[in-house]
Amino acid sequence: YLQLPADLTKMHLTDNPHPQVTNVPSSQSGCSIASDSGSSSLSDIYQATESEMGDVDLTGLPEAPVDSEDEEEEEDEDIDRTSDPLLGRDVVRECLEKEPADKTDDDIEQLLEFMHQLPAFANMTMSVRRELCSVMIFEVVEQAGAIILEDGQELDSWYVILNGTVEISYPDGKSESLCMGNSFGITPSLDKQYMNGVVRTKVDDCQFVCIAQQDYWRILNHVEKNTHKVEEEGEIVMVKEHRELDRSGTRKGHIVIKATPERLIMHLIEEHSIVDPTYIEDFLLTYRTFLTSPLEVGNKLLEWFTVDSLRDKVTRVVLLWVNNHFNDFEGDPAMTRFLEEFEKNLEDTKMKGHLRLLNIACAAKAKWRQITLQKPSRDSPLFFSLLGGSDKGFGIFVETVEIGSKAAEAGLKRGDQV
Repeated sequence: YLQLPADLTKMHLTDNPHPQVTNVPSSQSGCSIASDSGSSSLSDIYQATESEMGDVDLTGLPEAPVDSEDEEEEEDEDIDRTSDPLLGRDVVRECLEKEPADKTDDDIEQLLEFMHQLPAFANMTMSVRRELCSVMIFEVVEQAGAIILEDGQELDSWYVILNGTVEISYPDGKSESLCMGNSFGITPSLDKQYMNGVVRTKVDDCQFVCIAQQDYWRILNHVEKNTHKVEEEGEIVMVKEHRELDRSGTRKGHIVIKATPERLIMHLIEEHSIVDPTYIEDFLLTYRTFLTSPLEVGNKLLEWFTVDSLRDKVTRVVLLWVNNHFNDFEGDPAMTRFLEEFEKNLEDTKMKGHLRLLNIACAAKAKWRQITLQKPSRDSPLFFSLLGGSDKGFGIFVETVEIGSKAAEAGLKRGDQV
């Protein structure tokens, strides 16, 4: 039995420690196993490889230096700056009011951060949003009731509402209200287009961004060059977008933006691009929206574990899953059995370092619970066995639970510490 360190946020688990370890404040560390809120990444600590003895080096990360008063003041200012939505909108407005030719990379990043929250930009790729942000023009209509577009007027722009509400009155008498994040105007075509209905403001201080027809068509119709489609048996099963994270061109690659559920699961064990390093964490956070059961993933992982070349990748996925979403296992008997089978596979393949890593993560994430078992008589069997005690020098643990027994029905599980 391995005694857990008091502060797991500073724990470094590896058989081969990094040659250079820098001082990392615990709030920025990716090694937080004990954190109950939010998901943490095991990417930094998942370098546990099998040594001859199968041991894991539990060397703690060095303590971060105590922040000076100046640094604390700077952090407080950063927090105040990010927590003030009005100040954030002022910064965005400053960027919007610049002419397209005067916008810097920082301005475009500010606009990108704001625009990606709006429904009008929801289904666009990152590269398309970035290009649109570089050419958009800011317009303000100060009074309510002002007509923006007349019925039958030739359209020359695409409009997105940033503030206020507009109403479109159609010739047949129907009307429609559009608010922040909605769009109206042209479609991505160079053909002449005309407004159907009258567009007028409903409130004061309506704000818009406008993108000229030529730019809108050019950007949306050149998106194909930045995407890569994966086909299987004549059907598109995955779409990737090419992205560059810096201007030097050293950090560029493809990021998955769309795929079938089966293909998303398969991508867990494929090589991930340098621009998509958190794919596994993202998948484990979102799979519930497109899969009916986590066992669809679990069964595939058990199948891939039998392949030597995939074993380390599968183990990394399971460790991240246990660390970030232990409720998936603790609240589902089928997933608990999956975890037990995976643990047995680690024992059979003598992956002792990974096994200990799994046990530490499970121990740190498990919650207290109370179980009541009633026996009809003193001599009735318990249907479970225990291991440990004071004579063994460690705690008391449930070693086995008989499948289908009263103990199993009550919720007792192998590995429980009494």
